[in-house]
Amino acid sequence: MIEATLADIRKPETLYSFQNDIVHIIDGRKKEEVGFFVPKSMADEFKAFVESIEKAKRTALLQRIAKAQERDPIEEGGVGDGIL
Repeated sequence: MIEATLADIRKPETLYSFQNDIVHIIDGRKKEEVGFFVPKSMADEFKAFVESIEKAKRTALLQRIAKAQERDPIEEGGVGDGIL
């Protein structure tokens, strides 16, 4: 992984040199992490990785909802909250 500042990313000649490596982008003045640049050559692998993380988040949320509904059943004569 290569570290680069925002100023480095703004230069076209520098940006196009990052074809096979993920770039860790840092704000040079504030010394804070901005994010990552993933080149097109690694896009498919990265998308699969992000989709697996999103699926895990959705699964955890659905499990949380299921547990909440289990703890709060609608009894006879009760009114539902409209969530199906």
